[in-house]
Amino acid sequence: MSDALSEKLGHRFHDETLLKRALTHAGADSARSNERLEFLGDRVLALAVAEELYRRYPGEDEGALTRRVHSLVRWEACAKVAEEIGLWGYLVLTRSEAAGGRARGPIVGSALEAVIAALYLDGGPDVARAFIMRWWAPMFADPGSDTRDAKTRLQEWSQGRGRDAGAPVYTLKEQAGPDHAPHFVVEAKVTGFPVVTGEGGSKRQAEQDAAAKLLAAVGQ
Repeated sequence: MSDALSEKLGHRFHDETLLKRALTHAGADSARSNERLEFLGDRVLALAVAEELYRRYPGEDEGALTRRVHSLVRWEACAKVAEEIGLWGYLVLTRSEAAGGRARGPIVGSALEAVIAALYLDGGPDVARAFIMRWWAPMFADPGSDTRDAKTRLQEWSQGRGRDAGAPVYTLKEQAGPDHAPHFVVEAKVTGFPVVTGEGGSKRQAEQDAAAKLLAAVGQ
């Protein structure tokens, strides 16, 4: 592992095979992929974020805290941190995946969750938490950020237009790709506005992408 990556992670691995596995996408090596680490890292991240939010916002109720947690642990937040530390350049990918494109965000975001798990397993909870507190600090410190996801914001905006507006409708248009790297295309529609198309590595991601594009199209 490079000194530069060690510095950004705040930890030098005793077992570097853990980090190598965290950086290996299933498409490149399904037998040694980061999927199990991603599963663990998602839970480690959620616990650290929930604990920090509980401390920072003593006056907020369960619902408000839940929305904040969802905002800070979804793949977009993980991808943002991953790009800041330059994680993409360390990933083990197939040639087509390495080209990036529309799948880059989910891939690098998932890899960051796997890295968090590797930090947890190699260095313990304090090491993983220190990494999260360091790189999530700007998001924790921004009280004005909108913690609702795109689908929630679109739903609330649509409801605010009155009874005749109707709720957003999402339609799955395409599902392609292998099991380890699926690709979904979803259309989103709100009465009175053009249909927009979203894409992602899961149906949920594609719906969120479509919702975000429709919000942008209506000036929200």
